[in-house]
Amino acid sequence: MRVIGTDGQQLGVIPLADAINLARAKGVDLVEIAATANPPVCRLVDFGKYRYEQAKKEKEARKHQHANKVKEIQLSPGIDPHDFGVKLSHAIDFMCEEMKVKVTLRFRGREMAHKEFGFQQIEKFTKEVAPYGHPDSPAKLVGKGITVMFSPLPRNKRAKNPRQAEIDAERAAGGGAPAESDDDLEPEQHASEATPVQVKTGGKGPQKQSSSGSFNNPFSKLDLDTPQDPPAEQQAGS
Repeated sequence: MRVIGTDGQQLGVIPLADAINLARAKGVDLVEIAATANPPVCRLVDFGKYRYEQAKKEKEARKHQHANKVKEIQLSPGIDPHDFGVKLSHAIDFMCEEMKVKVTLRFRGREMAHKEFGFQQIEKFTKEVAPYGHPDSPAKLVGKGITVMFSPLPRNKRAKNPRQAEIDAERAAGGGAPAESDDDLEPEQHASEATPVQVKTGGKGPQKQSSSGSFNNPFSKLDLDTPQDPPAEQQAGS
């Protein structure tokens, strides 16, 4: 088999027994990396360290996949300062997870007469998230709202999430990553969820639908094949 050394250099084609003895002498493992090659290719590596590096690469690849996700944050011209802080905190969390954030501010009724208040909120939001992300383009007034898209800064230029310790504690307590937020623009549909029991309201009160899809019918228990005896009044009249 063809053997590659720990430094990446090829050691040539050597017998299996000699390759095993060489790995033992160096205190490493002999790992087959190309079984279909002719001859097969093996490498001298520390298998534990090799698995750690592979897991680290996969983790980094998964982080880059979040860049395709977009989260939406909705504001209003007269938003409460506390609510503004909550929205801002959510946006920072999303950007630190390599996700884009779409900020939408809606005008209602007479608020359209004072659009400057809406742009002031967007400008304030942009300044607050500047250490974590930047707008892709200036804020635009579309219809009755203002829309702007934010992209996260590169990891080496982005400030650390102030809630990172709290997020890590929540994940450790929950045994994994938290559930997706309802603000996701493209929520996933879970086909495995159980179908809830539906209730049909009618003139005689609600009726529950069974899992088979048929509603409880008060006449379903009647035996239509068995003739019913006529009432006593009809028997007396006959």
